[in-house]
Amino acid sequence: MSFLRAISPLRAYRDLRQFLATRKTYELVFLVLAIVVTWTIMFAIANNSTVEKVYRPNIVYVEQWSANRTDAEIIAQQKIDGPKEKAAAEEVRRQDAETQAAYKRLDDKLKKYGL
Repeated sequence: MSFLRAISPLRAYRDLRQFLATRKTYELVFLVLAIVVTWTIMFAIANNSTVEKVYRPNIVYVEQWSANRTDAEIIAQQKIDGPKEKAAAEEVRRQDAETQAAYKRLDDKLKKYGL
């Protein structure tokens, strides 16, 4: 455990101070600029990396029907299910239009910057 005696935050701080004291002013300025630019880029990437994905599970429920249904029963069930299917299809179209509009806005912003 004698190697732990060589590791000391105080000794590390003194060593860093001694190293920085031997540097010229312009080297320290560029060191600070390099650190600031690096952290700015890292922060920008981390800040913009969250993309919220809409979770839409694709669950298909299967109903079991008796094999001896009459045509009238089938038509009656289709009349019940028809508006539900149309509403679901319209909702999908609306969400697709929202997504397309969001991409259009992003494309317009990128074109404004020449990309």
